[in-house]
Order: sequence, then C-alpha cells, then structure tokens
Amino acid sequence: MKKLLLISPFFSENVEKPTEKPFLFPPLNLPIVASLTPEYYEVEIVDENVQEIDYNKAADLVGITSMTAQAPKAYRIADRWRERGVKVVLGGIHPTALPHEAIEHADAVVLGEVENVWSRVIRDLDNNRLRKFYCSPRMPHLRKLPSPRLDLLKSDRYIIDNIIQIFRGCPFNCRFCSVTNFFGNTYRYRPVDDVVREIESRIGTTRKSRFFGFLDDNIGGLPHYSKELFRRLIPLNIMWGGQASLTISKDRELLRIFEKSRCKALFIGLESMSQTALDESNKGFLKVSQFKDAIKIIHDYGISIEGAFIFGFDNDDSAVFEKTVDFADRIGVDAAQFGILTPFPGTVLWRKLSAENRLLSKDWSKYTIGHVVFRPKKMSPEQLQEGSDWAWREFYSIRRIAKRFTRSFHWGFKSAIPILIFQFAYRSLLKARTNSSH
Repeated sequence: MKKLLLISPFFSENVEKPTEKPFLFPPLNLPIVASLTPEYYEVEIVDENVQEIDYNKAADLVGITSMTAQAPKAYRIADRWRERGVKVVLGGIHPTALPHEAIEHADAVVLGEVENVWSRVIRDLDNNRLRKFYCSPRMPHLRKLPSPRLDLLKSDRYIIDNIIQIFRGCPFNCRFCSVTNFFGNTYRYRPVDDVVREIESRIGTTRKSRFFGFLDDNIGGLPHYSKELFRRLIPLNIMWGGQASLTISKDRELLRIFEKSRCKALFIGLESMSQTALDESNKGFLKVSQFKDAIKIIHDYGISIEGAFIFGFDNDDSAVFEKTVDFADRIGVDAAQFGILTPFPGTVLWRKLSAENRLLSKDWSKYTIGHVVFRPKKMSPEQLQEGSDWAWREFYSIRRIAKRFTRSFHWGFKSAIPILIFQFAYRSLLKARTNSSH
C-alpha cells in the first residue's frame, strides 16, 4: 500500500514545538484531500500546530497546504522531504497566488481548489510523470462530495472539532481579501440534502460535541438557501456558530431561523469605524451609522457577536486605536479581534501598495495580520504596530471585560458565562503571546 502524508505547517514563526493548548479549529482542506485519495493509499494528516512531524516516516507523496504566513515553514518542510527523495505537492492560497515561487520547493503545485485535479495528480504520480502545475479549468461543483476524513485528525486537540463548509466563493472582492481570488466571485453551495446527511452522520458518531463550526465566509450570503438549510437542521438539536455579514440584521426571518436552529455566535467583519475606510475597501455596503442598531437586532435573537476590526487604512491616524476600542464597546460586540491591514499576494491591496512602493517586507512569516509589512500613510509603522497591540490589551482588560459581562446579563446567567469564558481565553492567549515574544 502506498503512503500519502498531508501536512499543515505552523501558523507562527515563534513556535518551536506543537502548542500545549488546543487550537480552535482543525484544518478542513487536508481531510478533503484525504477523502479524494484512492483507497490503495494509506493517508495520514499532521497538523504541526498540535503535533510533531516525523521526518523518518515512509512516504510516497507529501502534500503540504500553505497560507501566506505559513509559506516559509511550508517550504522548509518541503525541502526536507525532497532531500530524502520524496515527491512533494504544494497547494493552498499562497502557492496559488505565487506558483512560480512555490515550485522552487516542490515537485508539483496545485493552483486553486483541488477536487477537479487531485485524481490527475495521483495518476501522474503513479505513472512517474508528475507535472509542475495542476489547475482546474473550472471551479468544481459541490454536489455529492465525499465526506472529509475528519477521522484522521487529532480531534481532542481542538476546541471545536465538528467543522463543515457549505459555501465557496464571494461576490464582494474586498480589496484586502484573498477569498474571491481563490474561490471565485460567485457563491457555490452544496445541496441541502448532502449537508443534512453529513451532519446527521456526525451526530451518530462518538464525536465529543454537538456544536458545529461553519467555516463559510458568509453563512447568510444566499438567504433562500440558508433558510432552507437551517430549517432542516432545527430538529437535529445541534448548536452552531459561523461567520456572516452584518447585513443579515435586515432579514429577521433568517435570524428567527438561526435562533431556532440554535445559532450561538457569529463572527462579523466590521473592519472599521470609518465609513471612508469601508468605502476604500470595497465594503461601502456596510454603514457605520447602522452598526449599533444592527448588532442589537442580532442580539435580540440570542446570538453573540465577535466583531473584527482592521487598523492601517489610508485614512487611519494614531488616534484610531482608542477610538476603535471605545467604538467596539459602544456598539455592543461581545468580543473583538484587531488586525493590521495586510497586503496578501494576489489581492487588490497587494497590487496597490506594490505600485506605490509601500511594501516594507516580503518575509511571509510576518503576514499574520499581526505585523506591519507596509508603510501607512498617516502614521509610522511603529505607531501602527504599537497601537494595534495596545488595542488588544485594552479591549481585554479586566475593567472592560467586567463591563461587558454586566451588559450580557440581559440574556441570563447561563448565556453570559460562556461569553465571559471566551473573553478570558483571549486574555490568556494575549499573555502567552506577550511572554513568547520576550
């Protein structure tokens, strides 16, 4: 039997060994690749964030996925296996954006989604005629896909191990986002029957939780589809969280269905308290003046909100950090993330900053949304870095957590406690990150 080893590299260049704390989600793309692999291959998945890579293992093929921040480690892993004479295939968002860079460290590169090309990769490998690049001539349809091989993951190392994806693609093409470039500019979706069957099969196994994480970029992007799906999920008595646009606040029927299907939390990209920054990002459909009312509407259906903000837009100056933290609390988000604007290769933002000669680094390990890699317009790079770090610390200070905990009591004690635990988890991660950088 032949052997395929699939690897997801570390996300942090500062990590020297697998983390002792569980990750929130496992990678879904590698279980998908495993499900597409012929049965005469024995498949193993290694997520380096939770386990070590054994370079002494026998392998006929090593497949490595890479986002931009993972690329330097992915290349080092690939080089080590190739030194042993093992064939290596690279895929994911970064190799798709920069395939000619990636091929310097691999025998083959898969560009874009894998479903339409993986059988060709395996066939060519078996016949000893692996090509350099594999790119599907069309976006794969999502009908009757095999279930991802989640059984190959170390499920006990993740906070949420029930993960599922139903949509691919996004029509918005936000200037800083890689999703449209990789998945296309229209929504594609799995048939409702297929999704329901997969969730039913998960409930019937010994998986540790009935909580499901939907990894879609906008779970309400096609309201008619989402309404049908989550109506069907109501009798299954699961709980779930996902990512959505704030525009779902305009569809109360959808929110009622989310509530009945036991949606507990949504991650929402608010991006900025500045309408100018939203317009700059091609997100002018969001209106800052409506944020507070929209969040209250979503809260009325028992759904907590984690809002994501980005610092470093051309209109941002050194006052933006304190204003944003105050704004986040004022509009009522239950948790927040603060990122630094990052020009990922292949995005509109990348092309803009490259043309303006404002890129400061092409050290991909710094492209984590936590490092400054370009020259801002209205502040120094140091001010942007220090201000972003301060925003994290301030938002998760004991004083502010206590205020939010008090505010969340209108949902009842049982609902307020998970929000409190989640915020202290973020506070612990911040302390760990600070300690590791010293």
